[in-house]
Amino acid sequence: MSLTVYNTLTRHKEPFTPISPGNVTMYCCGVTVHDDCHLGHARSCIGWDVVRRYLQWRGYQVRYVQNFTDIDDKILNRAKAEGSSMQAIVDRYIAAYFNDIRQLNILDADEYPRVTEHIPAIHQLIQALEEKGYAYAINGDVYYSVRQFADYGKLSGRQLEQMQAGAGGRVDPAEPERKKQDPVDFVLWKSAKLGEPAWESPWGQGRPGWHIECSAMIRARLGETIDIHGGGGDLVFPHHENEIAQSEVLTGKPLANYWLHNGMVTVNGEKMSKSLGNFTTIRALLDGNWSEYPQPIDPMVIRLFVLQAHYRKPLDFAKAAIAAAENGWQTLKDSLALDLQQLNLSSPIPSELDAESVNRFQTAMDDDFNTAAGLAVLFELAKALKREFNLRCYQAEKECSDLQFQTSLQTLTRLAQVFGLEASRETVSAPEFDAIWIESLLQQRQQARQEKCYAESDRIRNELQAVGITLIDQPNGQTRWHRH
Repeated sequence: MSLTVYNTLTRHKEPFTPISPGNVTMYCCGVTVHDDCHLGHARSCIGWDVVRRYLQWRGYQVRYVQNFTDIDDKILNRAKAEGSSMQAIVDRYIAAYFNDIRQLNILDADEYPRVTEHIPAIHQLIQALEEKGYAYAINGDVYYSVRQFADYGKLSGRQLEQMQAGAGGRVDPAEPERKKQDPVDFVLWKSAKLGEPAWESPWGQGRPGWHIECSAMIRARLGETIDIHGGGGDLVFPHHENEIAQSEVLTGKPLANYWLHNGMVTVNGEKMSKSLGNFTTIRALLDGNWSEYPQPIDPMVIRLFVLQAHYRKPLDFAKAAIAAAENGWQTLKDSLALDLQQLNLSSPIPSELDAESVNRFQTAMDDDFNTAAGLAVLFELAKALKREFNLRCYQAEKECSDLQFQTSLQTLTRLAQVFGLEASRETVSAPEFDAIWIESLLQQRQQARQEKCYAESDRIRNELQAVGITLIDQPNGQTRWHRH
């Protein structure tokens, strides 16, 4: 089996062949650190985290870089509104980013370059573009001459007539367009404005434009051509289109061999945005501050919710979808946290996984990281394991050998880890209970049932259920219990 991925550049699936056999270089556009991360960021970060995890599971050494944009109008506006500094805003929201993302069990990138660390590299790129005739300076600003690059539009499929100046929302509306030689040109270096941070440059004091930043960071950290460039679908144009234009005219090589883009998040069918009032942060979900679902949501539920849809498809965020993900996570968690000590298994923990399940999982994921189909394999394993566990605990029967049972559990655990789905320590380590207290309640319940006081019988069952004890009434009139 070979891995195939959908390449935005070619608009079809292609076999994945890295530049260096066994090694993958991967860059994903990160966040502009001016606010708490929202569900759209979670969708993107979880998606690329699973791509990375799966590549590693397939045996690749992955070097993964994700940037922070730490100089931007949005950051400066936040600092001005709060009477703070750019650096204070950046530090606060980078810390908030790690707090949110790590709770979602997203692995740290190998590097987190910041724009402000790469000002000299940005200068070098812009100067090289000037020397080749692809950039021009006007009164301290430097622009990229789009019509000079014959392949412009090859990623997005747009024609020059369709281009809109300022697309992407990163251009100040007050910026005098008359500076440009052509409305489709984009800025590489912005001249300094009063009261804003600025750096010395060959064109005077100023700061970099948005698009040149990623070109410089990729080149500095990963080289001229990388294997995978990822990002949200909203970055195809203009951001990624402009990265290609800036980088490839200098090297004559592809910036990335595979361009991967995740779909956008909608809320009850509408685009998620602050203006519509349906904007939800990761922290609000984790802390139980989402108005439609005012209770903390398990981070694994959020991961499962994201992975139930293919990464390239739109993801609709609604209360019913979160409730469904909670039920799904409960199914997986119950099996991942099975207490095998209750079963007195004779065989040791196996070193091999179930080949049939692994093959079906790999077939699904090799098809452009189809996590929805991969999850189906996990749910089949989980349901079969729970059924076998219940048979062994409550009926003293078994449908498979001890070795098969443990192999299935080992397989579920390992495949779930590829998706970053892991039960917490509190879940795996079941609490100890006072067996004497439980048996006393069972005797009271048995007496209530004999006297046909069914309300009292149900009350006792519910009391035990609330502390994690499930009761199983046997055909012989006896009752067994277990922790859940």
